[in-house]
Amino acid sequence: MTLKSKNEIEKMRRANLIVFEVLEALESACKPGVSTLDLDRIAEEGAKRRGAAPVFKGYMGYPAHLCTSVNSVVVHGIPRKDEILKEGDIVGLDFGVVFDGFVGDSARTVAIGKATAESERLMKVTRESLDCGIEACRAGGRVSDIGGAVQRHVEANGYSVVRDFVGHGIGRKMHEDPQVPNYFDARNGLRLREGLVVAIEPMVNAGGWEVDRLNDGWTVVTKDGSLSAHFEHSVAITDKGPYVLSQP
Repeated sequence: MTLKSKNEIEKMRRANLIVFEVLEALESACKPGVSTLDLDRIAEEGAKRRGAAPVFKGYMGYPAHLCTSVNSVVVHGIPRKDEILKEGDIVGLDFGVVFDGFVGDSARTVAIGKATAESERLMKVTRESLDCGIEACRAGGRVSDIGGAVQRHVEANGYSVVRDFVGHGIGRKMHEDPQVPNYFDARNGLRLREGLVVAIEPMVNAGGWEVDRLNDGWTVVTKDGSLSAHFEHSVAITDKGPYVLSQP
């Protein structure tokens, strides 16, 4: 793993606050009748206006600046002009930038108009599971503590955690070691150390945890067609506990 100095962590904080501001603008724009491509343009312009570069476009060939994952799409939904958001949808907004040499990365799932009771509960439990994972980010603990905390909360509420995609270290690159699963894996006993920064991102399905990838090579959907929610924060491990970089 690559450990960051306090100065580097503060640089990452600035990158992540740009991501936060763009996500706030995106959430405000999420209304019935808006296309997911409209959201992509807002993300691109919002980052550039703040002096940052969107980091997703071109990454391993990804074709957009933002991931927009609607309803049963788990992650990596590609924004489209013909994908129009409607009342009652939920959409995962995943965005990242590079600023002053460091990457910021965060995600949230929001409702379009009034959420159904089912989707509201799913989003609430997923947000809470992220909080549980953040609380486990303590120097001297283990990477597996993070996933164990997420998984316990999710499954106690009757949902399932996606196994095929995981969180990750983050810094000058978007994906660094270590991988951070959202479920307990006893083999993942790496010690958490001060200066490590990780992106924790539970992906939680209302049904089973299994997923499929569509023919576009990117879009990941629930295998059973159930709803899915996704929340993510970039978190630094410090001597004072977890420092969430991607929220004020």
